[in-house]
Amino acid sequence: MSYGVQTLVPLPVLLPLFAAGLALALYRFPRAQRVISVVTLALVLAASVGLLIGADSGPVVVDVGGWAAPVGIDLVADRLSALMLVVSSTMLLAVLLYSLGQGIADDADDSVESIPVAIYHPTYLVLAAGVSNAFLSGDLFNLYVGFEVLLAASYVLLTLGGTGERIRAGSIYVVVGLVSSVIFLAAIALTYAAAGTVNLAQLSQRLPEIDPDVRLGIQLMLLLAFGIKAAIFPLSAWLPDSYPTAPAPVTAVFAGLLTKVGVYAIIRTQTLLFPDGRVDDVLMVLALLTMVVGILGAVAQNDIKRLLSFTLVSHIGFMLFGISLASEAGMSAAIFYVVHHITVQTTLFLVVGLVERRGGSTSLDRLGGLAKVAPGLAILFFVPAMNLAGIPPLSGFLGKVGLLEAGVTEGGALVWVLVVGSVLTSLLTLYAIVKAWNKAFWQAPPEDLPEVTMPATMVGPAAGLVVFGVALTVAAGPLYAYTDRAASTLMDGRSYVEAVFPGGAERGQGQSDKVGDTAKVQDDDPAPASPTAVPSSDATTGGTP
Repeated sequence: MSYGVQTLVPLPVLLPLFAAGLALALYRFPRAQRVISVVTLALVLAASVGLLIGADSGPVVVDVGGWAAPVGIDLVADRLSALMLVVSSTMLLAVLLYSLGQGIADDADDSVESIPVAIYHPTYLVLAAGVSNAFLSGDLFNLYVGFEVLLAASYVLLTLGGTGERIRAGSIYVVVGLVSSVIFLAAIALTYAAAGTVNLAQLSQRLPEIDPDVRLGIQLMLLLAFGIKAAIFPLSAWLPDSYPTAPAPVTAVFAGLLTKVGVYAIIRTQTLLFPDGRVDDVLMVLALLTMVVGILGAVAQNDIKRLLSFTLVSHIGFMLFGISLASEAGMSAAIFYVVHHITVQTTLFLVVGLVERRGGSTSLDRLGGLAKVAPGLAILFFVPAMNLAGIPPLSGFLGKVGLLEAGVTEGGALVWVLVVGSVLTSLLTLYAIVKAWNKAFWQAPPEDLPEVTMPATMVGPAAGLVVFGVALTVAAGPLYAYTDRAASTLMDGRSYVEAVFPGGAERGQGQSDKVGDTAKVQDDDPAPASPTAVPSSDATTGGTP
């Protein structure tokens, strides 16, 4: 692994933080803020693509401040985290461009509420840094820091404009977020008390040695904290009331990314720290309930934003389905579905922002006739909507087929119930989407729609994401091959530990098979790892605290 790839690892975190400070200092110069934000996120995307290529040969580790693990903080880019960085940075850049276009259009129309630019750009960049930090964190406490950065930034973004509805929704959001954070912090404290470390690689070796009941308690507390953030039923009631109140760009980035950070944390901890599968049946039940209850809520909605918010909750269940199977096939399909859903959900909320601008509302009772007056907008909505519903041959269909195939291969009564629930959820998703399509685009409008020019600066980024979503279908083969390799690395876990502790750490001390015999690392891993850490003269690797 070249030193150049190593230098890319901290950039997705450092660049947005530095740019946020610069944008805040230049709050009197909105044009400069726009340039800084766009250039920064473009650089983050470029760095993420570099990591995606580099991490395919093995995890890349950077010891922050030159202090090696377990004393210092590690940033680790493996196949999963690099893929998540690429997708998230693509969405963040597209949403930023959309919001810039909205700002330009709003400035030309005083009757339309605009986003406060001075605080929007620094906060948005801080949000980007928090997302990247969560994906790259190599220890539980740094993951907690990433979540807290997300919480602080998202609260500001959610309440932009200061309306009563947004303040109320933001208050609910921040209370739920704080409860989740307290549970997470308590889980970290319990983990450190039991294992003497919060480094993920070291925990994977020490947790099998502690009391099984204590280990189960830690696992359940972490799942509770991440389940709230991922909006898993019954911890999802806060989401449909919070997201739809924010401006369209904010809602889009929240719906696309923030719940997936919670899903990522579940994947990381379940595969690396708790490979014994003690709660797999519980996860299956939660996956089924999340899918079914979420989609029933969507069917009952008469507002597009709330409908999409409930489908967001429902489709988290598909990802949890793949995780609960605890197999390489299931994990690969879950990762593929995460990538698909981030893209499609972000796209749909941006398009709904255009629908609201053209039709004056997101209520299905007040919309109609958009297919006639705005056929281009109809196409922009139809393609990702059908993708969300899982119509073949789009990526949503391919992701669901992968999950169902993994479930059928796994077998078992509970898995078959989950398979049936997945099919039912897909059909109800199609019904909800078709209902929204018919009311918004085909039915006669209740009143004449005003003449509104659709800004090209807003349509362009939304159309670009629609194309990106279609590209996932075209590139489904290579993408699935990558997620297969990512799943293989996750389910084995030894290359991750070797990357953080070159030469092995605490070998032969009762560790699980997941991080077992060092001699088998190169033979068992389909893509041999070449882990490298930034050299440090101040600390040594492979030690224990």
